[in-house]
Amino acid sequence: MSPTADSDRTVSVAISLFRIVVGLLFACHGVASLFGTFGTESVASGAWPDWYAAVIHLVAGALVFFGLFTRPAALISSGAMAYAYFTVHQPDGLLPIQNGGEPAALFCWALLLLVFIGPGSLSFDRVLRARRKKR
Repeated sequence: MSPTADSDRTVSVAISLFRIVVGLLFACHGVASLFGTFGTESVASGAWPDWYAAVIHLVAGALVFFGLFTRPAALISSGAMAYAYFTVHQPDGLLPIQNGGEPAALFCWALLLLVFIGPGSLSFDRVLRARRKKR
């Protein structure tokens, strides 16, 4: 195996680990908001936009975590975080450090990055793609 192949494999595994961590943290926000865990209060069922955002966090975060439909789940999640930043945080100050929007901004950009780089080698998306090629 060439050094380039080893490097490509290492990068792909690193991307997978990045995706797993981002997906887990994002899903944890959904669990906390929906079920009042991790020292938080739950949002009222059906409350706009909080409950719907929590469902996106949980479902899309789980999909990103498992690497299943990663790109669409990450795109929807990134958009939800951009919406949260500009409607909740940005009115309180120009910069994320001023308005408490660092988590929203970081999630937005991390998830958008996953849209472009994909899920990495350790994902269900890769398994599904390999099965389709065998047919």
